[in-house]
Amino acid sequence: MTMLSVLVPGGTGQLGQALSALASPGVQVVAPSSADVDVTSAGSVIAAVNALAAEAAEAGRKPLVINAAAYTAVDAAETDEPRAFRVNADGARVLAAACSSRRVPLIHVSTDYVFPGDASRPYEPEDPLGPRSAYGRTKAAGEDAVLGSGAQVWVVRTAWVYGAGGANFVETMRRLESERDTVSVVDDQRGSPTFAGDLAGGLLELGRAIAEGRAPQRRVLHCTNAGETTWFGFARAIFEELGADPERVKPCTTAEFPRPAPRPPYSVLSNEAWVTAGLTKLRPWREALHAYFSA
Repeated sequence: MTMLSVLVPGGTGQLGQALSALASPGVQVVAPSSADVDVTSAGSVIAAVNALAAEAAEAGRKPLVINAAAYTAVDAAETDEPRAFRVNADGARVLAAACSSRRVPLIHVSTDYVFPGDASRPYEPEDPLGPRSAYGRTKAAGEDAVLGSGAQVWVVRTAWVYGAGGANFVETMRRLESERDTVSVVDDQRGSPTFAGDLAGGLLELGRAIAEGRAPQRRVLHCTNAGETTWFGFARAIFEELGADPERVKPCTTAEFPRPAPRPPYSVLSNEAWVTAGLTKLRPWREALHAYFSA
């Protein structure tokens, strides 16, 4: 089995932590914080990629970068778009340039927010983009930056991610269940909840395929847990896992819960291209949620 040395900028987030948890004798993961490897600093990025390439060569491993660094404060980005752009677009460009110079493959993680959210069937990777939020615009710009960099790069879009060690919808519902008699959750936004541990496993599978010369020809892929639901349905499932009465979760509309950034009404991503590339389809979202609570 091919041995990998993996650098994960933004490594202290929930995806970075999930990747670190999958480290093994065959997979060495270095997951620095954004303070340790600042993707907006060319010097910081070049030094980190150079160190990765050198250490991988010395250890007889294949180098790989998985970019988990992102400005993800969706609502804050509406009034702080320049900062979001520096991280999500300029930072991605800097990282891709460094990877290109050392011929290190790059997997760049992106989001469902690059789409307008008005589809009636799951989005395919080649569907036209149409972000409606500052966060979505900056992530779309990041995709353009890495795909046009000349680097050996794959963009992997995902959605509704939750995992250990981060602020996410699952942990918010866990807290609210203990604080409130009832919780109102929007029932007119659909997506695919994705467990960071499963996503991390998929990204490493892709990385190994790239290292072994089995890289997918398509440079943009989608990876989420299978199936779809609404935030309301997701919340009810979380209450069930907590042993709480799911009837305590009440449906509401997006209009009743306004936020600074518009949310995609429909952001289900098709995993067909992922499977066609010979990669393992992630398990259904409900099974993954149960596994998260059982860990």
